[in-house]
Amino acid sequence: MKFQGYIDIQKPRDLVVKLFQDPNHLAKWQDGFQKIKHISGEKGAKGSVSMLYYVMNKRPLELKETIIENNLPDSFEAFYEHTHMDNTMKCTFAELSDGSTRYSYEFEYTRFSGVMPKLMAKFFPGMFKKQGEKWNRQFKEFVENY
Repeated sequence: MKFQGYIDIQKPRDLVVKLFQDPNHLAKWQDGFQKIKHISGEKGAKGSVSMLYYVMNKRPLELKETIIENNLPDSFEAFYEHTHMDNTMKCTFAELSDGSTRYSYEFEYTRFSGVMPKLMAKFFPGMFKKQGEKWNRQFKEFVENY
């Protein structure tokens, strides 16, 4: 399952990228974010591994993030592993002529494990897209009000 889109942010690309890559700001735009723990590699670099901790629907959720490519300020790609699913996220940041930034994103879910996640992916794929788009809207609001 794959979905993509973009959102225009009325701030310069340098600021958008700076806020995007700073984990100290994740809680300001990702619901339920608790903390990030660096595991291995150079922080933010290709091959770097971190654990991201969330509380979603009153339940703990852990994601293992492995950075595939970090070519910021142009692009960023990471792989996320969870007990029940895996996905990749690709982001690009383009300067627009009016000084704003186009944040383009692509999410691809590559594995679902367990009966419920598989059923949700099959019958409610929009739920995954909706969550990603919600965080992107919240990121836009955070940056524009920064």
